[in-house]
Amino acid sequence: MSATSLPASPQDASGPIRHDWSLTEIRAIHDLPLLDLVHRAATVHRAHNDPADVQRASLLSIKTGGCPEDCGYCSQSAHHKETGLARQRLMPVDTVLAEAAAAKAAGATRFCMGAAWRSPKDGPDFDAVLTMVRGVRGLGMEACVTLGMLTASQAERLAEAGLTAYNHNLDTGPGYYDKIVSTRTYEDRLDTLERVRAAGIGVCCGGIIGLGEGVGDRVAMLQVLANHAPHPESVPINALAAVVGTPLGDTATAIDPFDMVRMCATARIVMPRARVRLSAGRRALSREAQALCFLAGANSIFYGERLLTTANNEADADAALLADLGIRVAEPVLAAAE
Repeated sequence: MSATSLPASPQDASGPIRHDWSLTEIRAIHDLPLLDLVHRAATVHRAHNDPADVQRASLLSIKTGGCPEDCGYCSQSAHHKETGLARQRLMPVDTVLAEAAAAKAAGATRFCMGAAWRSPKDGPDFDAVLTMVRGVRGLGMEACVTLGMLTASQAERLAEAGLTAYNHNLDTGPGYYDKIVSTRTYEDRLDTLERVRAAGIGVCCGGIIGLGEGVGDRVAMLQVLANHAPHPESVPINALAAVVGTPLGDTATAIDPFDMVRMCATARIVMPRARVRLSAGRRALSREAQALCFLAGANSIFYGERLLTTANNEADADAALLADLGIRVAEPVLAAAE
């Protein structure tokens, strides 16, 4: 099926899920006239999802700073001392679960926990994370963690603890990846995703635009994700939140909001049932731009005033926007996307 013959009606849009997208097809979709692209994405979205269902997820940094990786965008890298970010040890379990309970009370249905590790070490800290996962699930919430690269046994232990999803972003396309980080390879990322999937954990995997990449790199990243079988259950679309003191902090240029719309729409078309998560960078989008992203198929946001180390939209403003759009808070959905 060519990009120019994409479904134009809900009936046609409900066809089989594909895992054989070519770069040419995805690029043709991405480059469609914007209103045509949004229309096509909205058609696919409504064929596979409830457009009034946007999940709120809350994100907490449970261990901050000191990461040995050298990601050019990240304030938590130990290589970027000019950021001034203070290193913090793993938070106590009770503190994390209190934050999770507060997030649930504010309307979040997924609680995401991030630790600035290259890869977790077996021992007390990893055991504490397992306890956190069990506690979040005990609150009736979905639990997601991002801990760096995992071994197969670590993935299995997280699955046994009830982990809903593991976040491990690809950041960009394989051809541009070494311009962003040199301390690991693209294959390292893919290997962890395979271990997560083999353990029966849902996959949360997306990327960042605004790293200096070209459109071809963005399309290549989407191709990698779309040709996974099954697709990731959650696909975060981030815009770079430039942090002073990082290599990309002084060179970044503002992302055109329409670029975020295009990424959300293209992700929706090639991964019809995934949660397309409008993530970092949303704070710079107007209400109207966010609404256009939702129309184009975004159906999840991070909810709360902070992401890991950067500011996010105010919760009251998000609640007002969703209410004005007639969008309800999603109930937890624990099944896979396919």
